[in-house]
Amino acid sequence: MTAQGQGHDREPLRCLVTGATGYIGGRLVPELLAAGHRVRCLARSPERLRDHPWAGEVEVARGDVTDAASVAEAMRDIDVAYYLVHALGSGRDFEETDRRAARIFGERARAAGVRRIVYLGGLTPAGVPERELSPHLRSRAEVGRILLDSGVPTTVLRAAVVIGSGSVSFEMLRYLTERLPVMVTPSWVRTRIQPVAVRDVLRALVGSARMPEEVNRSFDIGGPEVLTYREMMIRYAAVAGLPRRIIVPVPVLTPRLSSHWVGLVTPVPASIARPLTESLRHEVVCREHDIARYVPDPPGHPVGFDEAVRLALRRVRDAEVVTRWSSASLPGAPSDPLPTDPDWAGGSLYTDCREVPVRASKEALWRVIEGVGGDNGWYSFPLAWAVRGWLDRLVGGVGLRRGRRDAARLRVGDSLDFWRVEEIEPGRLLRLRAEMRLPGLAWLEMSVETDGAGGTRYRQRALFHPHGLLGQAYWWSVSPFHAVVFGGMARNIAKASAAEAPGRASAA
Repeated sequence: MTAQGQGHDREPLRCLVTGATGYIGGRLVPELLAAGHRVRCLARSPERLRDHPWAGEVEVARGDVTDAASVAEAMRDIDVAYYLVHALGSGRDFEETDRRAARIFGERARAAGVRRIVYLGGLTPAGVPERELSPHLRSRAEVGRILLDSGVPTTVLRAAVVIGSGSVSFEMLRYLTERLPVMVTPSWVRTRIQPVAVRDVLRALVGSARMPEEVNRSFDIGGPEVLTYREMMIRYAAVAGLPRRIIVPVPVLTPRLSSHWVGLVTPVPASIARPLTESLRHEVVCREHDIARYVPDPPGHPVGFDEAVRLALRRVRDAEVVTRWSSASLPGAPSDPLPTDPDWAGGSLYTDCREVPVRASKEALWRVIEGVGGDNGWYSFPLAWAVRGWLDRLVGGVGLRRGRRDAARLRVGDSLDFWRVEEIEPGRLLRLRAEMRLPGLAWLEMSVETDGAGGTRYRQRALFHPHGLLGQAYWWSVSPFHAVVFGGMARNIAKASAAEAPGRASAA
């Protein structure tokens, strides 16, 4: 019997989504709502879901998959639990963290009487011993086994390269192809891969919620074509209207060197690129399409590679990218919120404050503030910002090239170059938390204020809490440049506000 044949299929299901602040989870939630289901999200930082269009339609529980108590609370009255998290890049023991989190999730789901677990894992190569897989793929496979053995009927969906606007795989492909007309590439560009469109991944995830109770297995999901990475780059160039790319594979680039090559050319830092490139050493091709028995393919599905690229590029060009690979916080990045004054009384919290009058409306000033970063720049000594971004890349940080999800609008949780939006009060305040590698914690605040005469004023505050002596030395070594960097930024934002046309800010 298929899922569609069950009597309770049309009843709304109560779904728990983990990883809702991430790329897939942030897109799955509205799809589940559109299918008529009720959704609860488990998030370490619920405030990061606040500005999503669907935020008012879901219940949000604060917690973490490694905390059994919060998982148990989130599982109450749940029918289907989606496991869309992993500890990749969180340290050398990420496999143990994944293992522990999966066990907690399965145990708590069983105790709560959850009907089904749905997990999105990675497609593993046929005939390759698990010990020879990359740590990334090996951990994904182990998590799938743990959930299948949990005693709760489980659907494990295994996908290779996901093509969609903002996905890390698409961004790697896009930037490598667009920036390098001639490429000396690693040998893995000749590896055969079965890419899948993100809309087909979401369709499979939503449809898996209604599988029959007796189904407890893995399913391979992929698009209709098997391509090498080289063919994907050539096909991308054709769809994007670029001249044909010249690609020369060489065997000397190790996974480590490959990851630095990817990190140099694309916005994807080496720490994330390395597990992805390691996974491309082996052929990842679907061995079955049994998912269609339970989630039938509608006309036109699965989406072909060219169409998936075309749809993704359209989203990018129309500034309609819903989530990006950087939607989830980079593992190891600072996450502490801005401290309040009483908590930090007697501690070191250095500040650089600037305030300038603005000959423009508050609305015009806010448009410039909300448009900072990405292609718009930072309104101050571009070389200094570029050098800081390169230095961050050299020490394994995210650098300055993550850009923006949307060219004009920001929401809490968005990545913004080497910052992340910690707070936004439309028309009044933007607070960014630094995710660059620093010997301390840093924030940058930009706000719109009114002076005593009713005029507009721009207020800017940079804050730094040093860690140890190295942090103290860092602050005092860079403070002489603040007048140029932060002072120039304040003046140029004020000038841009006075000169900007409605609806668009231009960088100085």
